[in-house]
Amino acid sequence: MTELPRYEYVKLADAIAADIASGKLPQGAALPGERAMTELYSVSIGTVRRAVLELRKRGLVATLPAKGTYVIGLPDESEPNA
Repeated sequence: MTELPRYEYVKLADAIAADIASGKLPQGAALPGERAMTELYSVSIGTVRRAVLELRKRGLVATLPAKGTYVIGLPDESEPNA
């Protein structure tokens, strides 16, 4: 069976989750700002926002208004996308 293409925001969320799992982004680390991530990953700001929302749903990051987005957890190994 052919695998369905993944949305760009899911790919970005998976890449950031991999950085969290590897320790490149340790617990308590701040993610780059939205505009910095658009340049870093060559994606639109909408893609960055949806990826951060996806990471929040997975329980990996928390966003504090006017402060930034921080790593709060590690990926669950049982999740297929983690």
